[in-house]
Amino acid sequence: MTYETSFRKQVFKIKDKEKLTYEQTSKRFGINIRTLFRWKHKPIDTKRRNKPATKINMAGLKKDIDNRPDDYNYERAARFKVSTHARWAAMRPLKISHKKTLKQPTADQAQRAIHRAQIKHYKKEGRPIIYLDESGFAVSSPRTHGYSQNGKRAY
Repeated sequence: MTYETSFRKQVFKIKDKEKLTYEQTSKRFGINIRTLFRWKHKPIDTKRRNKPATKINMAGLKKDIDNRPDDYNYERAARFKVSTHARWAAMRPLKISHKKTLKQPTADQAQRAIHRAQIKHYKKEGRPIIYLDESGFAVSSPRTHGYSQNGKRAY
């Protein structure tokens, strides 16, 4: 568990004010004695390193995500020649998250409009519409998730 820096300082203020030993302070606050020694050495809480990505060009990564939002982690990492974890860590400062796409990115809108018009025409004529499930999946099966900035949709 991470304790706030203000709480850490307060513990040592009380320890000094009441002239408590580390053992007494540990019992009073219910904190392990080793934790108190660590706090004394480093009173400020460092939750995360504040270091920019060194291997990945951030502008290039943003452009890549805009151009190919539905790529898999390993594909993007391979293009940047980094591990998937390094790619993930570089995306955090950009505030980009993984989310469902609303449209199939490789769909041909003109063909879809023709197909929908044909289905509508068949329904008007009273002809039954039957959908068949072909066994197996194509290698280029649609991807259901993509990357986008937080608060924005993935298309």
